[in-house]
Amino acid sequence: MASEIIDIMVSLTLIMQEETQRLTTHERAGDLAELANAKVRLVGVLETELARLNREESGWVDAMDEEGREALGKALVALGEASTANADILERNITLSIEMMEAVTNEAKRISGNRAEIYGAKGNVSRIELATPISVNSEI
Repeated sequence: MASEIIDIMVSLTLIMQEETQRLTTHERAGDLAELANAKVRLVGVLETELARLNREESGWVDAMDEEGREALGKALVALGEASTANADILERNITLSIEMMEAVTNEAKRISGNRAEIYGAKGNVSRIELATPISVNSEI
């Protein structure tokens, strides 16, 4: 039973490491969505199995032999390291994407001159910037 948990952790670790490696190389990777879906699915399976094991055999960790506990510990450490590296690269890529979209939006606003002035009843002028439609071509 615990070996199933370890196997799931090892699989999840490998998927996170592959995703991290592909995001680090900056090459176009069309199957990143598949990796993300597999990661989400494995996390769900892991949570379900841990909940089931804790419910059915509350002292399962204490009942493990030394070799099993060592394997579980190694799997947990590897999963923690892989998830930290994966989270860091994902956060960096998301931040860069947000900054890029802001730069594109600002440049489109500047070029289009999509500004308007509204005159108020008391003679004051309010300047607003109208939304500039932006479309992004994507390749699959």
